[in-house]
Amino acid sequence: MASQSDTRAHAADVEVLVRRSMTKAYELFSLLTPPAYVAFVLARKGRGHLSINRFLRATWVGGAVGCVGGGGFEYIRSAKESGATLRNRRVRDAYDTASLRADDHATIGALLFAVLTPALLWKRASIQNLILGGAGIGTAVGLLTHYGRTVTGDPAPKIQITEISVSP
Repeated sequence: MASQSDTRAHAADVEVLVRRSMTKAYELFSLLTPPAYVAFVLARKGRGHLSINRFLRATWVGGAVGCVGGGGFEYIRSAKESGATLRNRRVRDAYDTASLRADDHATIGALLFAVLTPALLWKRASIQNLILGGAGIGTAVGLLTHYGRTVTGDPAPKIQITEISVSP
C-alpha cells in the first residue's frame, strides 16, 4: 500500500501536469479558434454576420473550452499512472525550455492584448469580450511570435535531462 507521502507526491504531480495541460490547450485553442470561427461564419452566413463582439466572444469561449478539455484529458491520463512515470513527465516538462518560452510569449501577448483591445475597440464590443477575447488573441499572437523566433533561427536553448530515479 502506498504511504501518505507517496499519495501526496502523486497528487501534486497530477495537479502540476493538469495545470500545464490546461495552459497548453488554452494556447492551442486560442490559436485555432479565431481562423476557424471566421471561416465558419463566412462559409455559413456571409460577411454581414461577422462582428467584432461575436469574434472576441468566440475567441475566449474557444480558449475556455480548450482549457477545460485539456485539464480533463490530462487528469484522466495521469490519475492512474505510476508515481515514477508522473515524476519523470513533470521534471521533463519543467525543464523543456522551448515550451516554457512559448508559455512566456503567450502570457506576455495575453496581458498586452487584454489591455490594448479594449483601448482600441471600446465601443464595438462588451467589456468582458474585449478583455477576455483580447487575451485570447494576444495568446495566439505570442505563440506565433515564439514559433516565428524558432523558425528564424533563434530557438530556445536545450537542456539535457536524463531519467529520474524515484527512491522509496
